[in-house]
Amino acid sequence: MGILIRHGEIVTALERTRADVYIQDGRIVAIGEKLDAHPGDTVIDATGQLVFPGGIDVHTHLDMPFMGAFSTDDFETGTIAAAIGGTTGVIDFVMPERGEPLMSALDTWHKKARGKAAFDYAFHMAVTHYSEAVGAELPKVVEAGITSFKTFMAYKGAIGIDDEGLFAVMRKTRDLGALVTVHAENAEVIDTYVKELVAEGKVHPRYHALSRPAAAEAEATHRAIALANIADRSVYIVHLTCDEALHHVQHAQAHGHPVMAETCPQYLLLDDSRYEEPDFGGAKYVMSPPLRKPKDNEALWKALAQGAIQTVATDHCPFNFAVEKQKGRDNFAKIPNGAPGIENRLGLLYTYGVLPGRISLQRFVEIFATNPAKIFGLYPRKGTIAVGCDADLVVFDPTIKGRISAKTHHQRVDYNPFEGFETVGAPTHVLVNGRVVVEGGKFVGEPGSGRYLSRTPLTAGQKQAVLAGV
Repeated sequence: MGILIRHGEIVTALERTRADVYIQDGRIVAIGEKLDAHPGDTVIDATGQLVFPGGIDVHTHLDMPFMGAFSTDDFETGTIAAAIGGTTGVIDFVMPERGEPLMSALDTWHKKARGKAAFDYAFHMAVTHYSEAVGAELPKVVEAGITSFKTFMAYKGAIGIDDEGLFAVMRKTRDLGALVTVHAENAEVIDTYVKELVAEGKVHPRYHALSRPAAAEAEATHRAIALANIADRSVYIVHLTCDEALHHVQHAQAHGHPVMAETCPQYLLLDDSRYEEPDFGGAKYVMSPPLRKPKDNEALWKALAQGAIQTVATDHCPFNFAVEKQKGRDNFAKIPNGAPGIENRLGLLYTYGVLPGRISLQRFVEIFATNPAKIFGLYPRKGTIAVGCDADLVVFDPTIKGRISAKTHHQRVDYNPFEGFETVGAPTHVLVNGRVVVEGGKFVGEPGSGRYLSRTPLTAGQKQAVLAGV
């Protein structure tokens, strides 16, 4: 038995066309006009609706230990919430403890995800320290299907890596065809400001943002790009937040360097005035890097439209306001860094990006699904709608109106940073590997049915194609 999606408008990064989609055995087997249903088939009437490839969120932190707590969504609750919001795949981060072998940490993350994930998933490997032993493990990590490595220029003394280690990772992974991704903030600047502010009794959440200025992100972004250029390789800057850092990305791209970047909905739609919310409310927005100015929001939207930023992920890392966030009530430096968002990416990008004309509908699909799949080795299996692809699809009604609220969201956390935001458009059906997992806003799938995706390295030509927008 198959599934026929009938009368919808298919939207990919390349085209828009009215056609039916026929699905069998988890794959798309036919696309065309007036396709026939077979006895026993499920027929979804998509009249007046759009059909997107399922979204891929390449920056999530599920069930992750951090600052004395664990992110509150695990691979079950997080992927269910994501699916309801139109995301059908994530790439999460394996986070080794300092000194822990990389492959040991990978085994831990497989155990976290196996039997829980509601859709397919992959991993990045974080390099939280560097040594000769770590360098010797990098090829094993790639052989295990992980072709992207995460490095942190912040969090000195914890999960951060120094320039020597970052440069070594870049060089060691170059011949492996793996991509190095970078959290770019100047650790020394941050540590200096945090110590000074706390010593002066400046412990309100507003000082989190002041301790991590945009210039510190810009400097680290420039330095990461420079190190990548010296190592003769590409680099991917995660969660870019500000115009100053964006300038370095655009400058590198204009000079032919293979530099890619992502941003997140919070950096497109929220600003640092949120840190002034009363009753410790600013703690809800303590994330790293912090929220910036309205001018930065607009700069990032323009960069998305122009192609300088290739993806929008969420950096989903939730901690309850009433519990974990309270650990920093008397010291902003003790507030666990992170915020939820895995469920709301599609609705926010469509409502505040597509509808006002900031990005086109096809550009939305590109940054939501196609580029994430291309950059991280999942394309064309994922990220588009074509015969032979996995049937990860979103049937989207552009007329459904909603309001984001912690009272109704499915993320396992007690607040939502986008509380009260109005949305227009929502999925009516979400399919994963040819099975309906969301119908009418409710999850009807099976937790644990998601598969681990082993990835292959991206070629130099593929990287250039992403940067060129083709």
